[in-house]
Amino acid sequence: MPVEPLPAKALRRECDPSLFDFEHTGQLPPTRELIGQQRAVEATEFGLAIQLDGYNIYMAGESGEGKTRYALECAQKQAKHMPVPDDWCYVYNFEDATRPRAINLPAGMGREFKKDMEEFVRIIEQEMDKAFNGDEYEAERTRIIKRFRERKDELVMKLSQEAQERGFRVKLANSGIYFMPLVDGEPISEDEFNQLDEDIKIELTKSSEALQAQTGEIIRKIRELETEAEEAIKKWEHQIALYAVGIHIDSLKEKYMAYPAVVGYLNEVRSDILDNVEALVGDDYGDDQQTMFLQMMARRGAEENPYDRYKVNLLVDNSHLKGAPVIVDYNPTYYNLMGRCEYENEFGTMTTDYTMIKPGLFHQANGGFLILQINDVLSNPQSFEAIKRTLKTRQIIIENIKEQMGLVAVSALKPEPIPVNVKIILVGSSEIYHLLYHFDRDFKKFFKIKAEFDDQMDWNQDNVNKIARFISAFCNKEGIPHFDRTGVAEVVNYCSWLVQDQTKLTTRFSEIVNILGEAGTWASIQNSDIVTGLHVKKAIREKMKRSNKYDEELLELVRDGTIMIDTDGWVVGQINGLSVIELGDYTFGKPARITAATYMGKAGIVDIEREVETGGYTHSKGVLILSGYIGRKYAQDIPLSLTASICFEQTYSGIDGDSASSTELYAILSSLADLPINQGIAVTGSVNQLGMIQPIGGASFKIQGFFNICKINGLTGRQGVIIPRQNIKNLVLNDEVVKALEEGMFHIYPVSTVDEGIEILTGVSAGEKLPDGTYPENTVHGRVYRKLRHYAETAAKYKE
Repeated sequence: MPVEPLPAKALRRECDPSLFDFEHTGQLPPTRELIGQQRAVEATEFGLAIQLDGYNIYMAGESGEGKTRYALECAQKQAKHMPVPDDWCYVYNFEDATRPRAINLPAGMGREFKKDMEEFVRIIEQEMDKAFNGDEYEAERTRIIKRFRERKDELVMKLSQEAQERGFRVKLANSGIYFMPLVDGEPISEDEFNQLDEDIKIELTKSSEALQAQTGEIIRKIRELETEAEEAIKKWEHQIALYAVGIHIDSLKEKYMAYPAVVGYLNEVRSDILDNVEALVGDDYGDDQQTMFLQMMARRGAEENPYDRYKVNLLVDNSHLKGAPVIVDYNPTYYNLMGRCEYENEFGTMTTDYTMIKPGLFHQANGGFLILQINDVLSNPQSFEAIKRTLKTRQIIIENIKEQMGLVAVSALKPEPIPVNVKIILVGSSEIYHLLYHFDRDFKKFFKIKAEFDDQMDWNQDNVNKIARFISAFCNKEGIPHFDRTGVAEVVNYCSWLVQDQTKLTTRFSEIVNILGEAGTWASIQNSDIVTGLHVKKAIREKMKRSNKYDEELLELVRDGTIMIDTDGWVVGQINGLSVIELGDYTFGKPARITAATYMGKAGIVDIEREVETGGYTHSKGVLILSGYIGRKYAQDIPLSLTASICFEQTYSGIDGDSASSTELYAILSSLADLPINQGIAVTGSVNQLGMIQPIGGASFKIQGFFNICKINGLTGRQGVIIPRQNIKNLVLNDEVVKALEEGMFHIYPVSTVDEGIEILTGVSAGEKLPDGTYPENTVHGRVYRKLRHYAETAAKYKE
């Protein structure tokens, strides 16, 4: 039976505004729920509920489907029922200043602990200054020094008496103790000593040696007295410091007695204060003690104010949370993820300390959820490795990235790692997911939940109603006029156009939002307080108009004859094929003339595009399939002696895809049968070796492209397009094409086989195979078979 052209009603599916039970979307309860993503919803809910290691989530899908927003909403919903995680602080490590200690406290107590320690430092600094500048301290210190000097004077006096008895006088100097010999009770000089008799000199020398031995013992006792005095002073200072510090430390210990880490730290603070009284009160000491203070501070690398090391660096403050934290970030650099130690430039030297440790995203999200874009992660060096390492070790380790890369380290700090419990949600494309899954062996261990988002959903009344409520929510949020029934209906139609399917609607709501905003703007420009279907249509037209420059230029080249496309008449071995050009935000159909030349030979089908390397793999595959079809159809009882040359005329860029394979086959059959093809009929569709027509993509764009050229050359009523029957559901054609079909000026023929297509193109019956393996004389296949048989017989004669 001849193939009947499609009726106009089959060219698209339209939403019926009368099905809505509202006048405008302002009457609807708004919603921002995820629409048409049941698979992704179930996967996400399970991924958020499971608490085992490695069950982090990867949300896969196309951009604009609302993945990030949904991830945030789901995580926030789950986080409300989770406990608020602990605060984390870094404090000074008195055993090793380069390794600050981490202390965790219940949410809110970290801020309180920091405030308490700041108040403690303020009070202790005042009380220490007050205590060590008081009369009691100075009186006791004077008493200790006086007692030391008295005992020292006693020893010196004893030494002086002993020297006197032995004929010497003691002389004290900064460099030591000297003995001057006496003659007749008076000290003599060195020259006078040299003039003495030898016997006297010998006697004095012996006495001096004996005196030196005794002096050594006295000096030792003096040094012991000095040490004893220092210890006594130190003990007194400790008592003063303990009195000043003890009551405040004990008060803090009592407050934080339920937290052993804090109690241990407070004990260390007390010990450090008592051990370093000189450093803390150093400015009021003498020169010798001040020198010791400076030397000690230099060795310790302490701050300008030694009390600063008792302060608390509150790294994570969760006092404001009502549940677990949910963090979304779009700049996950290594340091933003892991935290860092900042630096100060002091006299050309970079310095840092524990108070300059800053938190990262892992610290902020600890105990909750961290949502990241995979493109952002992969575009930052070391970030993905840091994420995997943190999930593997379950610790947040703050390190200098130069150490990670084997370069010279700047920071000497190595803060104590903080345990982490966080669920990561990565948002990205399916392509990146598959690449990571196959090429990163750790990825599948840590991201075991894949939430796959569909780019389309079923066209049913439930989803249509949800779109209407989504429009209501958008209008309320952005403050634009609400949509009436016709406006909503046209938005639904646009959703179908975006996916090029009469049974589906798009889930790429970013595309829908663009049209909603633009339609609302057009309504405002026209002083309308409601958005109608006309406004939506205008928004769509204007959006396309802004991007169709190259489509218009192509049509102009057709109009002036630069690109040769015939849309009327009959030509042997020539046919109009259809292709699609995608330019980012705009897609349009581009007809192309395809010609075929056939002659006797052994080369088979020669694809000129493949020969000059402008044809892609799938296009070359489609051409090779043609050889299989011709061989199966006509060369069962004769050898195939054929050379067929196929060319896309006036096409100079690459060609790919097999959607033109049926078109190329029709051109070859026309050339072999010597039957002209109607140039007003363009063709798209791939073919298999059995002659079955297979579906292709972009059917509506291709039809629209050829229709525009026919309109330029003049519609005759004999023009149209042949498409695969399976692509009927993909037709979402515009008003102009639909009207042309209704008026009989344009036609669309759905075919299932090559035979149906060739009959439409040539007006000649394809022909059924006869019992003897031949075909009826006046059919297309009969004429082709006769030509191929002639080639075979002639070739055989030449071979003889």
